[in-house]
Amino acid sequence: MIKVITYGTFDLFHEGHYRLLQRAKALGDYLIVGVTTEAYDKTRGKLNVVDSLTTRIENIKKTGFADEVIIEEAAGQKFNDIKKYHIDVFTVGSDWVGCFDYLRDYCKVVYLERTKNISSTMLREQNSRIQRIGIIGTGRIAQRFIPEAKLVSGISTQGVYNPHEESVREFAGKWEINGYTDLDEFYETIDSVYIASPHETHYGYIKSALEHGKHVLCEKPMVLQKAQAEELFEYAEMRGRILFEGIKTAYCPGFTRLLGIACSGTIGNIRNVEACFTKLEKPDSRELTDLSFGGSFTELGSYVMFPVLKLLGENIEDIRFDSIRDERGLDLFTRAVMTYPGNMGMATVTCGLGVKSEGRLLIAGTKGYIVVEAPWWKTSYFEVHYENQDEVEKYSERFLGDGLRYEISDFLTMINGVGKSGFKLTRSESITLAGVMEEFMRCARKSMDFDIRLK
Repeated sequence: MIKVITYGTFDLFHEGHYRLLQRAKALGDYLIVGVTTEAYDKTRGKLNVVDSLTTRIENIKKTGFADEVIIEEAAGQKFNDIKKYHIDVFTVGSDWVGCFDYLRDYCKVVYLERTKNISSTMLREQNSRIQRIGIIGTGRIAQRFIPEAKLVSGISTQGVYNPHEESVREFAGKWEINGYTDLDEFYETIDSVYIASPHETHYGYIKSALEHGKHVLCEKPMVLQKAQAEELFEYAEMRGRILFEGIKTAYCPGFTRLLGIACSGTIGNIRNVEACFTKLEKPDSRELTDLSFGGSFTELGSYVMFPVLKLLGENIEDIRFDSIRDERGLDLFTRAVMTYPGNMGMATVTCGLGVKSEGRLLIAGTKGYIVVEAPWWKTSYFEVHYENQDEVEKYSERFLGDGLRYEISDFLTMINGVGKSGFKLTRSESITLAGVMEEFMRCARKSMDFDIRLK
């Protein structure tokens, strides 16, 4: 008898799960299915598990493929199970390729091809909360999205769109999803969209997706003009769709905790915020070659502006930009200084792609201050300091992976209406960010025109 074992969460059981079990059963004579507990899933960074362990086990039994069902509760259990049950074949989906090669010393390891097309009919019959999501764009952030999305229960990545056939074919092949160069055909297969294309294309893609009745998660900056942001949010509301800007810091558990501490009165009234985010990009990167929409502030400005808006508000009285530019006029390093009415607060934000600086977040209050060292935008640790230098409070929180799973989870929560995640990054805050981007680009063009006149 050939014994086969496979593992999974099997939450919101769907066609992809069914096919995997069917193919796993075909590999031998006796199939053992390990179902992970919610507690173990949390330690692995999986979010949003909906069904109870009992429900998930029952769904597996109903397929008729499992000869035995066991519970997976801890890391290292797979090796012990292989020995305990005298397993001949270990199998999981191909999205885990390479992760379990170490088990080849003990049994045969088979990675089963991912189910690309999960039918909407089966999903609707099983649970309306599963979202078939498609990606627009094939760049670096899109590459990070898929492994993060698979760790959020209730999301199935169905396909990718790019007007360039070679790019979409390469991306779709790597991640075993469907590729599209026809936008209408792409929309027909999905319920929601993740937009990861260049900044200047966001407005058009958001409008198009909403017109087709899709929920939208768009990378920052969502748009580059305040009027566009206002228009799109109004249109999304009219269509009954969710429009969600993806600034991962907003949904990071550590940053949420930081906001709670900062706004609790622990450090008194907040009077100053300083945020810095710099990284050195390759000279041939899009950020340093796109003279119209590249540069440090359009790329990183949303991150450094976000804590300012959260802590001091959106009523900025004055904002001034100073930039270090290359010979083409592209900003390599930008500092923005903001003041608030009645001398109630001020902020300084800096970001750079061609100049490196210490990146930290500093929040100054009338009783103390909070400091978060880089990478503060992935907040996992921060300290509260007071006048007495020996009085220091330390806080820590886990930050998992690239952090995209947090914004994906909140996006799904808003679609399902289970909770209200909109307070983490509000509609008005997104509109204000778009307005700041618009003002920066206006000032940048004015500065470049002045430089040209001087020459």
